[in-house]
Formats: sequence, structure tokens, C-alpha cells
Amino acid sequence: MVKNRLLASLACAMWLCMALDATAQDIKQIFPTQYSGTLKKIKESGLIRLGHRENSPPFAFLNTKGKAVGYSLDLCDAVVEEIAAELGKDIRVEYQPVTPESRLDLVTSGTIDLECGSTTNTFERRKRVAFSPTIFVTGIKLLVRQPSTIRSLRDLQGKTVVVTRGTVHAEWMPKLAARQKLAINFVTAADHNGSFEMLAAGKADAFANDDVQLYGMIAETRTAKQYRVVGDFLTYADYALMFRKDDPQFAEVVERAFTKLSGTRTIRAIYDKWFIRPLPSGIRLNMPMSPHMEELFKVQGLQGD
Repeated sequence: MVKNRLLASLACAMWLCMALDATAQDIKQIFPTQYSGTLKKIKESGLIRLGHRENSPPFAFLNTKGKAVGYSLDLCDAVVEEIAAELGKDIRVEYQPVTPESRLDLVTSGTIDLECGSTTNTFERRKRVAFSPTIFVTGIKLLVRQPSTIRSLRDLQGKTVVVTRGTVHAEWMPKLAARQKLAINFVTAADHNGSFEMLAAGKADAFANDDVQLYGMIAETRTAKQYRVVGDFLTYADYALMFRKDDPQFAEVVERAFTKLSGTRTIRAIYDKWFIRPLPSGIRLNMPMSPHMEELFKVQGLQGD
């Protein structure tokens, strides 16, 4: 009897040692995870659909070959790698263009699984979708033609301002004008290129957008001598990747991908690629990472400790 118990204890100990030595993938094969939501969909199809903007440099835009590139897309690539590691299989990526007006509906309908653009994380949007950790911090400023005398919100009294439909700017700018009791005429365009073209054609006196996107458009169009970004920040905004809400398994993988990125110098390399080094056009934004962004990424990198 004692001998049998001893043999049973030894067998149990050996099994525990083997389990401890097993890789995470081995354990998953022994005890496979039951996936739901987006991860189940991706596992069964072997496909993830990424939504991207076509004219929001340096976050997401088309290069000269028509390929979707940008800072947000590189971050999405890191998330896709983490998803592939979680599922233990290669994943095909399908790219789907989105606009400011269509992006939320395409996420909630399941047409795209992850939106890689320049979307602001707001309270109202969180009622419909979920967001990754912050990828960038910016705020609204004004783009004007040279030699315009507009320098602030108050200078827009009696002027025309263009905003892009489906953006927070289209929502917030009229509210800011109302608070300041300013008579400002607001016009809209379907995307940022359309807004920029309205300003260029003289149909608007200013284009209200996040400063980083305004600098990106000036750089891509090589029009720094014709336009100027002016004024203090009128609002502040946190950009994030967007995906379906109430999907805790997918959210956990996205969070884990950011923890790994932020815990190494990879996030710095990706940032420098798009904000310090030359863009595909050859132009540099020369926007070093702010202390606030550095601290955000540092905190995100510590989440796995």
C-alpha cells in the first residue's frame, strides 16, 4: 500500500514537472481556450478585417502605390501578431477603407474587426464601441491661408469654418462658438481632403481639425508656405484603435499587445518612423514624442508587471 502511494506521488510529481516545462502553446493544445465574439470569428475564418482611413496622415493614408500605411496601421499590425499568437495560427488581413461618417457603423455591424485611423475616444462613442489604450494625444487648432489675420477662435466672428462630417470637430466647434456667442458659419465636407479643398478654394476662412492632422496634410501636400496652423488648442483629444464593445476576450488581447509594445522600445521606433523620419512623400513632421505621451506609454508598459 505504501509502495503504491509512493509510486502515485512520484507520477504526480513527474506530471507537474512536465506541465511546468510545457510551453504556453502546449498547454493550449491540452486545454484549448473556448473563444467567443471576434476571436471566434477570426479563428474560424482565418481572417481579420482592418478598417483604415485613406487621407489621415500620418495615422492612416494611401502611399503612392495605393497601399494603406501609417502609424495606426503599424500598431494594428502588432495587435494582429498578438491575435495570431493567441490563436496559434496565421491570420490573413483584409483592408477596408472607412470614412469619418462610416467607421463606427462598420465596426458595430461586424464589417471590420479593428479600425486603424485617427479616431477620438469619447464618452458618447464608448456607448457604441470599445477602444484600445491611447495611441496619440492632440487637440483642435485652425488651419488658415497665408496671409490670413485669423489667430484665435474670436477672430472667426462672421467667418466661415469648414469641418469634416462624422468627426468630433463637427460636433464640438459649433458648441464652442455658441459658448463664446460667436456668429460663425459652419460648412462641412465628407472627408479631410474635401475640407482642405474648400479652404484652398476660398469657400472657408479656416479649417478646424486636430493639429497633428493639419500638419500632416500640409506636409503631404507640400504647402507649408501657403498655409499656417494657428491658435491655442480649442479642445484635447485621445486617439485610439476602435473595435466592438462587450467583447472581453478580444479587448484583453488588444490590451496585451499594447503592454508588450509599450514595455519595449518598439513603440518608440514606430512613433519615430511616422513623426520624426521622412514620410513617403519625403517630408518630415518633426514632432518629437511629448512628455505626456512618453508617460502614457510608460504606464501602459507597466500594466503587465
